[in-house]
Amino acid sequence: MSTATLLEIEDKLITADELYAMGDMPGVELIKGKLRNMSPTGYEHGATESDIAFHLKSFLRQHNLGKVMTGEVGVYIRRNPDSIRAADVLFISHQRLQQVQSKSYLDVAPELVVEVLSPRDSWVDMAEKLEEYFSIGVLQVWFANPRNKTLQVFTSATDSVLLRGDDCVSEIAFLPGFSLNVSEIYS
Repeated sequence: MSTATLLEIEDKLITADELYAMGDMPGVELIKGKLRNMSPTGYEHGATESDIAFHLKSFLRQHNLGKVMTGEVGVYIRRNPDSIRAADVLFISHQRLQQVQSKSYLDVAPELVVEVLSPRDSWVDMAEKLEEYFSIGVLQVWFANPRNKTLQVFTSATDSVLLRGDDCVSEIAFLPGFSLNVSEIYS
């Protein structure tokens, strides 16, 4: 295969549908039509993701407000060229879930996206994700940091509160009655 042909393949933009047709591809996101590789997560990352999902799911079993999803769930950020972000944990209400039309990735913004930070995550990349999530209608983004056992709760790309220890996430309009001590995430 010639160098020119290889460059054409590498430069070709792919769509979200083409990505989905490739099957479950762990460790990739689609950014403006280009695949971006992500490394496997460490065990602290997995434990943090699982604990947050557990607390959300336990609350939702009692209140039936929507669904919690984990496992790098694809969320449309933009189209033409397509961008799909992989959320560690998300909450989407029944109302928003009923609006989903895609058979592959969520094409309706969830209310909450949780990103568990890894040592390799740069602030530039995380700030880009924040902007993208809020641009599509996500209401809150949480950055959980297992290294320093904190939870940063963003209500916009520029407004956040940093919680640790016995600090509590509460008074969330789309999850009325939900509260969670940060220490419960990292116990």
